[in-house]
Order: sequence, then C-alpha cells, then structure tokens
Amino acid sequence: MPDFEPITGRYFTMNVAGDDVRIYVEEAGAGIPLVCLHTAGSDARQFRHLMCDREVTAHFRVMAFDMPWHGKSNPPAGWQDREYQLTTELYRETVLAFCTEMELEDPAIMGCSMGGRIVLHLALEHPEAFRAVVALEGADRLEPYYDTDWLHRGDVHGGEVCAGYVSGQVAPQSPDEYRWETLWAYMQGGPGIFKGDLYFYWVDGHFDDRSGLIDTGRCPVYLLSGEYDSSCTPERAIATAKRIKGSRITVMDGMGHFPMSENPELFRRHILPVLEDIRNRG
Repeated sequence: MPDFEPITGRYFTMNVAGDDVRIYVEEAGAGIPLVCLHTAGSDARQFRHLMCDREVTAHFRVMAFDMPWHGKSNPPAGWQDREYQLTTELYRETVLAFCTEMELEDPAIMGCSMGGRIVLHLALEHPEAFRAVVALEGADRLEPYYDTDWLHRGDVHGGEVCAGYVSGQVAPQSPDEYRWETLWAYMQGGPGIFKGDLYFYWVDGHFDDRSGLIDTGRCPVYLLSGEYDSSCTPERAIATAKRIKGSRITVMDGMGHFPMSENPELFRRHILPVLEDIRNRG
C-alpha cells in the first residue's frame, strides 16, 4: 500500500445566499476544530502541510475548504451569466454556513490574506461563534497597488499573470519547491476569480473605523505577518493590532505572504506556540 497522507477529502452541498454550492473540504486530526481559510485566488491545498503535521493534528481537527468558485468547489448554477465578486457579507455568510453544516462546536479559525481579514470581521460581529481567530497576513485596512483589470483579460493568460503578481510576495529564502507549489495553485484559478476576491480584500473589507470594537476577552485575536509581505505589510498588521486592544502580533522573520505553503517548516515555529496558547485558553 502507498504511504497515504493523513488527509481525508470529501464533498457536500450547502446553501449560501440562496444558492446551493458543492463544497470540497479536507481534514485531518482530532480535537479542537480549526477551520482554515485560503488566500485570494487560490484554494485550500495551501494548508496541506499543516494537516500533515502530527504535532498539530494530535490536538486539533484541522479543516480547510475551497471557497465556492475556487479549487474543487463549484460555482453556483448559472455562474456563466454572473460576474464573481466577493463581498464582506457573502464571505462572512459562507464561512458561517460552513461551520453550521459541519456542526462545529466552539471552533478556532485561521485565515490567510483575505482569509486573515475576514476572521477579524468575524471576531467583531460573531465573537461567540469562535474560541479564537488567527489572522495570517491580515489587517483591517489595505490599499491596492496594481491594476486588477490585468487579472481578467482575453489577451492575457489569467493563471500566469495571477501567479506573476503574487510571486513577489514569497520571501526570497523560501524553498523553491514550496514557492512553485504556491504559485501553481494560482496558475490554476478560474477566470476572474482572483480579481473578484480582491474586491473584498482591497475595497469592501475595510473596517479600521470599527476594528477597535473587537473584544479580545470574548474572542482572542492573533495576528502574524511575514517580514517580506508587501501586500499586507507588517506595518499594517501592527497598526491593526494597536487598534484591537489585547490582540497579539508576531512579525515572522524570513516569511512572505503565504507562510503555511511557502515555508511550512519555518511557519510551524511561529504557529505552534499560538495553537498551544489557544489550547491552554480553552
């Protein structure tokens, strides 16, 4: 028999904003539920290294699902007549629907990039639903720095331009194997999906005027930012942490925008203490 990884993948259908969508989810381990949210334009395979880490899965049931329109999850029926655009409300509803369908009790939630931003919204608006939130490369306000129209054009290879845009977000020290694994997922994204995700990430998701209302006594907040991240820079993550009283901020040396996939060995050194703290709080 082959040496199978300890990851199980399954499909189910859930309703989001009136649409039935077929969702793909992978999971491994047992214990505290830990929901993982992938970056804009990619999918949940980014968390495969975390799900293969026995030190993590000995205490956590790690789950990572592909958002609708991403990876192995389908878009809703009639998608060909729609323009995909992720809003704060739709994103929040999708994550809460997933937790409800999976019947999760007091889960922790960890997201990266756009996932790192939505978990902060969830900490503000649904603190009772999560035992803790972990924002990887997440901040309460960001600014666009390139033209997203290039991400969906008939005369440009969408996958290659998406990967090209994010390639500079990987730290120079990250191993080539994992750098290209991270970029490969971007090369496979659906047409216009990265652009649609960035509507939430760069436009609709700003809430620096309200993030200071997050009560970390009800829902602990952890922020981790890679020193080479020029999208959600360490400065933006630190500014967010200052507004969220009681939050904990870590700047990860030698890391870029995709810590869990670009350098999994280095990432575990930063995330294991956070997960242990969540266990102790529980």
